[in-house]
Amino acid sequence: MVFGFLRKRPAPDEGRWLMVDVEASGLDAARDQLLAIAGVALRVDWATRRIAIVPADSFEVVLRQEAPSTRENILLHGIGAQRQRDGLDPVAALDRFRAWAGASPLLAFHAAFDETLVGRWARATPAGPLPNAWLDLDHLCTVTHPKVRARSLDEWMAHFDIRCAVRHQAAADALAEAELLLRIWPRVAAECGSWADVVRLAAAHRWQARG
Repeated sequence: MVFGFLRKRPAPDEGRWLMVDVEASGLDAARDQLLAIAGVALRVDWATRRIAIVPADSFEVVLRQEAPSTRENILLHGIGAQRQRDGLDPVAALDRFRAWAGASPLLAFHAAFDETLVGRWARATPAGPLPNAWLDLDHLCTVTHPKVRARSLDEWMAHFDIRCAVRHQAAADALAEAELLLRIWPRVAAECGSWADVVRLAAAHRWQARG
């Protein structure tokens, strides 16, 4: 008998990456509620070293909550109490996200939060943990632009003059993060010829001094 939790991680889709963002009821990924997941795909052509955002290949879902988050939290992300109550059943929401993600690698800014939060909810579904690889966009920014003294997403967006339609709204944030990847892509593509190369490049952030 093969248990779902022991499934081998599939090879990542080299040509389709997904920039993902979440909204939560707080800042503790191990305890707080997952309110929404959104993402947008990027098409990577390794033969030409080109990358492009694919707006038609996007995803967004609000998860149903038995009790809505606090007023202060709602003011931050704009997902009102009634919208939270009317959201999609969490299992169905994670199943839809799983189907959209396929074998694509998942990228996010400060990805550990997104990975922990989404992973926690995915493990509670019959299908079990997500098999997808995750990568932190902040790490790529750090290793490709070591002289930029930016830490937060807002600081990186300001550096590259990227405008976000509605900050702290998952779909808008994911699109802004995808734009950020496009800005740093020339330096990524100059050093990488595959997804594995990108993972190795991002790992170099451990030795990158930050001011």
